Amino acid sequence: MGLPAPILVRRRETSPEMRPALGLLLLLATTHAMHRGKAYVRDKVCQEFKILGKENFRTLTIVANSRKYSNATFEEISHLVREIVSLAETCCTESADPSCYDAGSSALSAKSCGGSSPFPSHPGTAGCCAQEGLEQKLCLAALRHSPQQLPRYLQPSNEELCQAFQKDPKDFADRFLHEYSSSYGQAPLPVLLGSTTTFLSMVSTCCISPAPTACFLKEKLERKTLSLLTLMSNRVCSRFAAYGKDKVTVSYLASLAQKMPSASFEDLFPLAEDAAEVFSQCCDSVDEDCMPKKLSEHTAKACNTLGPRDKRFATCCQGKNLVQNYFCISALPPATAPTLPPAPKPTDGQLCGEEGARRAKRYLFELARRHTTIPDAVLGKLYDASEKARGECCSAKDPPACLDSKRLRMGEELPPFLEKAEQLCGQYTQLNFLDFKKRLRESLARTMADASPELLGQLVEQRADFASTCCPPNSPPLYCADKVSSELGEACDGGSCLLG
Repeated sequence: MGLPAPILVRRRETSPEMRPALGLLLLLATTHAMHRGKAYVRDKVCQEFKILGKENFRTLTIVANSRKYSNATFEEISHLVREIVSLAETCCTESADPSCYDAGSSALSAKSCGGSSPFPSHPGTAGCCAQEGLEQKLCLAALRHSPQQLPRYLQPSNEELCQAFQKDPKDFADRFLHEYSSSYGQAPLPVLLGSTTTFLSMVSTCCISPAPTACFLKEKLERKTLSLLTLMSNRVCSRFAAYGKDKVTVSYLASLAQKMPSASFEDLFPLAEDAAEVFSQCCDSVDEDCMPKKLSEHTAKACNTLGPRDKRFATCCQGKNLVQNYFCISALPPATAPTLPPAPKPTDGQLCGEEGARRAKRYLFELARRHTTIPDAVLGKLYDASEKARGECCSAKDPPACLDSKRLRMGEELPPFLEKAEQLCGQYTQLNFLDFKKRLRESLARTMADASPELLGQLVEQRADFASTCCPPNSPPLYCADKVSSELGEACDGGSCLLG
């Protein structure tokens, strides 16, 4: 069986014919569809279909909809892609009736609203189906699933890749595009497109090579930067989508403070702001150069600022490939916390003054550098509490009284909460996994003397799963935010945690 066109072309970056079509993805997979009229939609789709050709259009449609409906099955995505491609193929010819596209898209919407729709399901579908005409179609087009918090795609061995490829190249390509795009759907579209097409190019080349092992080794080395860019941009953009620009600045600031607690707030805060700006510009951009270019520029700034002051950062910054340097920095484990006096606490006037938000960020920085193994999800919870408290108290009739009441609660809640988080993640960071679980079981057995072996085993696995997922610096933000409360207990819900 012949290969889809995108696989046959040796690509190291998005091909020229793909570049103008990236705008199409905003139309097909947008979350902010604009009412521009029927003719605009038809003309835009048909223009891109003609530029791309059927196979590239089809590939792009698989990637776009797999990102958009990250929890859909392969069969559901396949149904949707077939309908979209067929609509474009039928209605974008010179001889097609002007009403063809509108009638076909209306039929597609009706099918989506049917009781036995073969397309990806979504809780918002019913609301869209209550609307009519173009509004209904744009509403359906704007629906998307929440992204996968833990990527599910696991790359098979070289032998397994080639077996699946040789059995049915087209089915292999389609399934890979779906699985990879749904797992790494928060990566910017151009990054994801480049990563998937170069991977398929590698497989199609190496599986017919007389020396497949050597071929895969060479190709994977050539793809390393793009693979790392896909992984890292999916992580940072997932965090940006979950946190927003302000909170992702705090998250990045705390991460740097934990890796290099000797650095000052004045050194690290501008880098955190710069990183958040990169993510805000590039996570949703269809400019294929945005993420690699701006992330490299940010890494150069970080290396210039921190490399001369810290051996670990200097080692990461030695290479000429700035994307790989960024990956190295992001993978650095937390440093040992220095012995410092208690963190200076903001006054009422500072919290409620013009610099209040910056003062709250500075206090988070001070906490992070003193508690270097506390996970991002815990620090994020503390920052949310501080913003809640500032919002409630700074607009209250008596701000000092409001803040004092929260300080009193903080004195009771915060220390044991931080100690529990630091103990769990500190042990996870310092020990190998088997020793960590052994230590965890011993600790639980002391505090729960009457627990059965079965219950202890269950709790050990539960805590170990939390630690392995949420203690590392690149932990999934929403997943771990939920886990923090269940594993470490509730604290700071009254907004008291940063007011001490």
